[in-house]
Amino acid sequence: MKTTTRVAVIGGGVVGCSVLYHLTKLGWSDVMLLERSELTSGSTWHAAGGFHTLNGDTNMAALQGYTIRLYRELEAMTGLSCGLHHVGGLTLADSPERLDMLKAERAKHRYMGLETEILTPAEVRERTDGLVETDGLLGALWDPLDGHLDPSGTTHAYARAARMGGAEIVLHNRVTGLKPRADGTWTVETEKGPIHAEHVVNAAGLWAREVFAMAGVYGPLLPMAHQYLVTDDVPEIVALLESGREFPHVMDPGGESYLRQEGRGLCIGFYEQPCEPWAVDGTPWEFGHELLNEQWEKIEDSVAFAYRRFPVLERAGVKRVIHGPFTFAPDGNPLIGPVPGMRNLWSACAVMAGFSQGGGMGLALAQWMVEGEVERDPRGFDIARFGSWTTPGYTVPKVIENYRMRFSVAYPNEERPAARPFRTSPMYDLFDGMGAVWGQQYGLEVVNYFARPGEKRVETPSFRRSDAWEAVAAEVRAVREGVGINELSNFGKYRVTGPRARDWLDRLLAGTIPPEGRVALNPMLAPSGRIWGDFTVSGLGPESFMLTASYGAQGWHMRWFEARAEEGVRVENVSDTLTGFQIAGPRAAELLARVVRDPVPLRFMECRRMVVGMADCLVQRLSYTADLGFEIFCDAMSQRHLWHVLREAGEEFGLRPFGMRAMMSLRLDKWFGSWGREFSPDYSPGETGLDRFVRLGKDARFVGREAALAERERGPARRLASFVVDAADADVVGWEPIWLEGRVVGFCTSGGFSHWTGQSAAMGFLPADRVEDGLPVEIEILGERRPARVHLAPLWDDGGRMRA
Repeated sequence: MKTTTRVAVIGGGVVGCSVLYHLTKLGWSDVMLLERSELTSGSTWHAAGGFHTLNGDTNMAALQGYTIRLYRELEAMTGLSCGLHHVGGLTLADSPERLDMLKAERAKHRYMGLETEILTPAEVRERTDGLVETDGLLGALWDPLDGHLDPSGTTHAYARAARMGGAEIVLHNRVTGLKPRADGTWTVETEKGPIHAEHVVNAAGLWAREVFAMAGVYGPLLPMAHQYLVTDDVPEIVALLESGREFPHVMDPGGESYLRQEGRGLCIGFYEQPCEPWAVDGTPWEFGHELLNEQWEKIEDSVAFAYRRFPVLERAGVKRVIHGPFTFAPDGNPLIGPVPGMRNLWSACAVMAGFSQGGGMGLALAQWMVEGEVERDPRGFDIARFGSWTTPGYTVPKVIENYRMRFSVAYPNEERPAARPFRTSPMYDLFDGMGAVWGQQYGLEVVNYFARPGEKRVETPSFRRSDAWEAVAAEVRAVREGVGINELSNFGKYRVTGPRARDWLDRLLAGTIPPEGRVALNPMLAPSGRIWGDFTVSGLGPESFMLTASYGAQGWHMRWFEARAEEGVRVENVSDTLTGFQIAGPRAAELLARVVRDPVPLRFMECRRMVVGMADCLVQRLSYTADLGFEIFCDAMSQRHLWHVLREAGEEFGLRPFGMRAMMSLRLDKWFGSWGREFSPDYSPGETGLDRFVRLGKDARFVGREAALAERERGPARRLASFVVDAADADVVGWEPIWLEGRVVGFCTSGGFSHWTGQSAAMGFLPADRVEDGLPVEIEILGERRPARVHLAPLWDDGGRMRA
């Protein structure tokens, strides 16, 4: 065993072996894997071995497609069999809502190159040789890539491929400790002696929490006990085999089950409601090749449902029961990437669908380590999406909720209730008493809208226009006709100070760093030129600045800042200590004038310290509502006072609170883009229009400058466009394909209904040479191609009041 290495991967399951292989594939051969027992000794050995591409996150779905296609390559490279069975798969729909979801997924697949299709119940029966009872079904999604494999054979194929690339694998050598060194490297203590590693990857699966704890980190994941059954020979399956065919995968979300062929019989697993978290307080080190005791009682209802959907099961004997644990994150997605607050510690955990996602997650992490960024937007699986506020008290109920809802319909406007409310602003009880309907972002309760008198306090989940419609429309009218007020707690806020603060920001951000008293919009780029952040920068003094951005991106942004830390610069995350309100609408300036001592009005994109009531505030003139507006920031201890001052003075102007649903409608009136939708690591400034804020001529050589310059010289292949849509009862949400001249040429990034102008609106990408005002296109919404046209001008003319 070598005692120094560039990378030490801890854990010999499918994910650890995939990471090891992909590191060698990208050129790092001085890497090793440490396994406490044998390869596959955690969750991998007892996995059901199914794989599929279906995932609501398009980047996850694409990486799952990569994983599945990789298996043939591994077999050819290593000479080992992965035991592949590409039999295709069906996801059944037994309700209109579930069929809507499958239609939306099918639409995404059109521009992702995934050849899925929607089947009728009759076609379902035909493709399953009548073994699926179609009574009550409305349709299904067919994916030809779905199938199953041999978990052990696949893991060993990854391992052999990694060894062929120069990796070392050390078995029967448990890691007992992790000690960071001053230079950012690590001492990895093992049963066979210490190892000096530049990087450490936690791919320890069931023991990931224990490995994180060795480094002083809490990992938000939890094992769940999962049970599946393998039947004796089934005559109908035997007949299929004898005819040279195999039975496809079938996911029956209504029955919380998945079914596939296993040899001459069947295998069926369940995501049952009376589920069981396992080893809540820690996984025993001696656990590994054991299974848990059978628990028929917790799957009784699921089995009864399965007998009705798959009658052949009732006639089949049970050969064996597999009951074992595997890990989940609170939202069910993997935890991948650099661990926030730590140098050279990486996570590759909670990959609960290891044979659908393991290859893609290994590729993504290897790219992150070797190249500094991932080719696809990783935020959906980035460990930084959970902040330091996560605790076991939060993780346990969220994981249980996610397990129970594994096969539930995922609605775009759904708010899941477990472990809420947890983090709240000082305004929570006041807004709750006013009828707030809550959402959450990064654990914080955020107002989506205010229910009207007599309305229920929950928005009904739907793919179509919801029962929040009238309430949101009223909030929009209140802003446009008078003045609205919205909380600023859900902004990410950072204070950057020090003698080198301006110089540091000038090299970190691509745009203008404003002088004192001014505000500038500023993209932050990765070296590849892709968008890593979208900031508002306020000049507070010669050596003092405030940056605001998405609240949910705090972990993402702080990790980027810390990785580029310099002497003479201090960056503080003040997202939860600096709060306040924005006021917006034609009477916003009158309201502000009533509550401040400073008689000098602010010009557009100016900022100034003002006393509002008794509160010392930073006030800046801009608004995401596309209207005249002001952002008023104050200390959290002063927020309730500020609210009472503004509300009392605002009565004569018709002041009304509004939530995020109204905000996202208002921003469409001037096509303001949104972080995570129009602006993300998938896109570049030239593609999105943010290049108008990029200052290529400034003296500072900012991160991503060369890539941005190259893009400007060659021009982007696609550009963001805006559309007015002839929608029915459903508006664009995001990822809908855009059709032109009979083929898919682009996709939507976001959309909704502009309540003020009465139009359904969308934003999305088209080939750069086809972006022209008035161009007729079609946008596929829930399986229906709706007429739309490119509309580049703002939907609404504010008469200049936003900038006046």
